[in-house]
Amino acid sequence: MLKSIKFEEFTAFKKLEVAFSPGINIFIGENGTGKTHILKAAYAACAFGKDKDPIEFPQKLVRIFYPSGKSSRRLVKQPISQESDTVARGTVECVRSIDGESLRVLASFHDSESKGYNFKIHTKIPAETWSVYSKQAVYIPVKDMMANAPGFLSLYEYREIHFEEVHTDILRKAYLPVLKSINWQRQAISSILEEAIGGRVVIKGEEFFLRTEHGDLEFTLLAEGHRKLGLLWLLIQNGTLSKGSVLFWDEPETNLNPALMQNVIGILIELQRMGVQVFIATHDYLILKEFDLQSEESDSLVFHSLYRNSDSGEIEVSGTDSFLHIEPNSIDDAFGSTIDREVERSMGSMGK
Repeated sequence: MLKSIKFEEFTAFKKLEVAFSPGINIFIGENGTGKTHILKAAYAACAFGKDKDPIEFPQKLVRIFYPSGKSSRRLVKQPISQESDTVARGTVECVRSIDGESLRVLASFHDSESKGYNFKIHTKIPAETWSVYSKQAVYIPVKDMMANAPGFLSLYEYREIHFEEVHTDILRKAYLPVLKSINWQRQAISSILEEAIGGRVVIKGEEFFLRTEHGDLEFTLLAEGHRKLGLLWLLIQNGTLSKGSVLFWDEPETNLNPALMQNVIGILIELQRMGVQVFIATHDYLILKEFDLQSEESDSLVFHSLYRNSDSGEIEVSGTDSFLHIEPNSIDDAFGSTIDREVERSMGSMGK
């Protein structure tokens, strides 16, 4: 379980610390307040040190954020000019709890020369030590990659292409074979997803298909919203999403029919009850309201609202477990403004 993350002079953050819920974490805020950056950094803290060629936390951050030229210096907030003698420095520290023990991992980026771009990068613990305690972590990006999957992993492996590593990571997990048997909780969730998308997902070679009663439909011909639900089905069937795993989902509302949102939020709440820690970033009022309507007192859920301090202009965060107490709430403000404009227009029409 991830307990917290702390940033100093990293990307959009001057100084920010977020304490996580062990269950569901929902991040809201205006564009540019760092919702996706928090998800990516926390995911990198879970996902490094797992590949055949183990990498450490700072390298994974670079691969996940993919700054220009893969320069870690670009991840430091407001990078200084080459003429400055000041040392640019940025840090990310993540804390994870395993069996009651807190484990910390730290990535520190700094310019070792006054006018150079050489970086010394440090971690408090080696990648192999952290990975022993790590469970599966999954990051579902805004843009679905399953329709473009054939050949993509090979291309990424041998060619320099400009894609963040979250895209290859999720494909590797989607390609894992399904388990021979799954427990009743995962089977119940899978059944809901099968009804929503009208079938099951099968893999032929490197292609994904939706198997329906009318035959197999390739993912290139499938609605993107259904592809995302199909991905969720696979991750449950192959055991990636299980007790102790962490799910990061950036803007689940993208390309998804609002009529399906009730099922999606219900599934995320059930995953939390199974022991999956969930992180999502959203701009959608319906998502917030569905969590409010479907969650129970026993569920662990926190709304994290990111905003800019009106005096300093720096990003800050406030957290609450109550939908009604989210402050500030940019989503609710925008929704309320729309209602006010609609009422104003209706009243104006009545006066004519």
